[in-house]
Amino acid sequence: MTVSDTPRNNTLTMRAQPLLAVDDVERAGEWYRKVLNARSGHGGQDYEQLLVDGHMILQLHRLDEGHHHGPLGDPSLARGNGVAIWFETTDFDGTVARAREAGGDVVTDVHVNPNAGHREIWLRDLDGYLVVFAEPG
Repeated sequence: MTVSDTPRNNTLTMRAQPLLAVDDVERAGEWYRKVLNARSGHGGQDYEQLLVDGHMILQLHRLDEGHHHGPLGDPSLARGNGVAIWFETTDFDGTVARAREAGGDVVTDVHVNPNAGHREIWLRDLDGYLVVFAEPG
């Protein structure tokens, strides 16, 4: 991004709102609320929004619920092949502690990323999505 591409008032002109298709929205929502120290912005069996500091940072949608758009994925395939859900957090140690308490499969334990120079932990959530938590670089 060049200086001319940067909005003058630092207003974000686009924001990612990732949506994960999960088997059990309430179970996944509980896990992510705990780990992210988030609150529910919607709640329910089919759809959830997770809010941190009043901003939606993640959506969860029941895999087999098509609503108006059709199914989001094939339940016979692994979730998130080739995708990493990446979170930068200023509370890295707290996030790691909450992730360990909540469970999930640690793929790469806390380490320093030699390229970015910050600490990270890589794990799989309850649905098998690869989730990364990193401290600011």
